[in-house]
Amino acid sequence: MTSDVLSSKELTKMDPVFGQLSFDNHEQIVFCNDKDTGLKAIIGIHNTVLGPALGGTRMWQYNNEWEALNDVLRLSRGMTFKSAITGLNLGGGKAVIIGDAKTQKTPELMRKFGEFVHSLSGRYITAEDVGMTTADMDTVREVTPYVTGISESKGGAGNPSPITAYGVFMGMKAAAKFKYGSDVLEDKSVFVQGIGHVGESLVEHLLNEGAKVTIADINEARLEEVASKHDVQIYRGSDLYSEPMDIYAPCALGATINDDTLNKLQCDVIAGAANNQLADEVKHGRLLQERRIVYAPDFLINAGGIINVYAELENYDKQEIMRKTENIYNTTLEIFNRAEQNEVTTNVAALAIANERIERRKQEQS
Repeated sequence: MTSDVLSSKELTKMDPVFGQLSFDNHEQIVFCNDKDTGLKAIIGIHNTVLGPALGGTRMWQYNNEWEALNDVLRLSRGMTFKSAITGLNLGGGKAVIIGDAKTQKTPELMRKFGEFVHSLSGRYITAEDVGMTTADMDTVREVTPYVTGISESKGGAGNPSPITAYGVFMGMKAAAKFKYGSDVLEDKSVFVQGIGHVGESLVEHLLNEGAKVTIADINEARLEEVASKHDVQIYRGSDLYSEPMDIYAPCALGATINDDTLNKLQCDVIAGAANNQLADEVKHGRLLQERRIVYAPDFLINAGGIINVYAELENYDKQEIMRKTENIYNTTLEIFNRAEQNEVTTNVAALAIANERIERRKQEQS
């Protein structure tokens, strides 16, 4: 017979949302379940002071529901700061669907997810993320208008990945300017970890500038495919983090800068597309600062994607998309200079700028 008395460990798990550090005053968390389609999803709405919460939907085979919840909380929080620091009138939100995108994703599941999005009446606007495609967003669009990143043929801005990559490239060049005194990346050794759509587009920009690019990915077939098209080296070693390199560009999942990897890093600059690259943004941001590794805050330099899909809401053209994305260079340099002047980490400096904008809007509304 089991006891009805919960242990302290079990009691801790009774507060999986409000008790998590990544909760950070989220406005709303929505758990979505549909037996017929097998949909299990979580929508996180972190902050809507600047506007409706916009952020992509990620489909991933999480180890457990706790992991999925923590991911959506961290991601939606990051979207708040991404929109704020980029100057967009949007709040922060994100969604995760628990499952294997290759085997469990169906049109019926995507439409059902769209119905849950629609039930929020525009407080959350979705888009594509890991495990999603433009075609999936077109399917969601069949049941709700609260979706961006749909096909250009349907009036959308299309796949945001190339614009995301261009923004990361701009941020990387700004980081090089701050570290080396020149933003020219010719002959710089750059390790790109994660060769999805964004990673490959970033590789193209780097090669066009003459950088020496090494690629890494858990998908061996994808590595071979990219290497067959571009003049890159495939990383075959067992510990990428210990390799000498000028620039480390994490473009896969987050938290690759952590207690295990940070002291191994032999790079001058970290600038990549992955979200939440610092496992502990306070601790690891400070350690990078102490080691004089220039860290370009991910929620700033990977903002090209949201700039691209925001165009669908504001009806501005490709030229304006590119102008706003190129401005990531200037904002990144501003953050580096502010961090140096105030003797804080670049992450703290970036968060301060984002929070200042949110607070100003709060005061205007009060």
